[in-house]
Formats: sequence, structure tokens, C-alpha cells
Amino acid sequence: MPRIEGYVARFGDVTTIAGEFRERIAQGAFARSLAERDVVMILDHDSGRVLGRVSAGTLHLKEDQIGLRFQLDVDETTPEGQTALGTVGRGDVSGCSFGFSVKAERWEDGGRRLPLRTITDLNLFECTLTAFPAYPTTSAAVVQDNGANARRRVMESKRRAEAAMRARGIPV
Repeated sequence: MPRIEGYVARFGDVTTIAGEFRERIAQGAFARSLAERDVVMILDHDSGRVLGRVSAGTLHLKEDQIGLRFQLDVDETTPEGQTALGTVGRGDVSGCSFGFSVKAERWEDGGRRLPLRTITDLNLFECTLTAFPAYPTTSAAVVQDNGANARRRVMESKRRAEAAMRARGIPV
């Protein structure tokens, strides 16, 4: 099964939100939410275009030293899966965003700059593949199969075909 991997968020990176304030995500901000919530991966914040889900084992989320890393097992038989593989594979979509509510935050006066909000804890609802991420340092890329994975898929396909032939009485 093809995969898309990358970073939904990177810790410490600063972005400007709506021209009103600057924002960054603190390391550990996702930890509680990842332990407590089921999260989906969707296309462009559209809840009708689900690509994967933690509870289904098709979306894997993990905080590391860099940020919130994801691995998405893409179902290429669905229109959403085909769109994701096509647009991410070509590089038309190369970023991520996420839907959340803030549980804990810290504010700093920006002086001559905009105020800075540091999110230290949040409720994560969804991750999304998007062409216009609020944090431009996010990433998404299609992971190419290595030869072993391709050979395994070919062998699995061959076994299924042979089993179907035997079930119909066709000699293998």
C-alpha cells in the first residue's frame, strides 16, 4: 500500500495568524491529545474526504524531536486516495495543517512585532493535506516502495489469483 509521510507541525517554528499574532507549537503540545483522542487525516480540512484514521490503523502520528510526524497508508482505490497520491506525488500539495482547540497557551508581548502565542497543550481533531498550510515548514511526500514491498505485493496478488482459480476448479 502506498504511503504519504511528513510533518503536520514542527516545534518552535513561528508563523503569523491572520495578521494579528505570531504562533508556535511547543514540544509536547500534542502528547496528551494523541493519548486520548482518535484523529483523522483529511484533504483540505474537508471532513467528507477522509484519508486515514488512527483507530483504523491507517494513520500513524508520533511526536519526535522535530514535531508531529505522520505516516498515512493510502487506499488508492478511493477517489480521495487517488487525489492525495496524485497531488502530493506531483508536489502540487506539499504541506499540512491541523484542526485543534487550545488547552493551554503562553503569550509574550511582541514589542514592535506582533504578540507571540506559544501553544503548550491542544486538543487535536484532524490533520489535513493542503496546498496552503498556515505553517510553511510542514511537509508531505509520497514514499516510494522499495523492491521488497513491490515483490511482496506481486506475490500476494498472485496468491489471491491462484486461490480464486482453484475455487473455480481451474488448474493452477
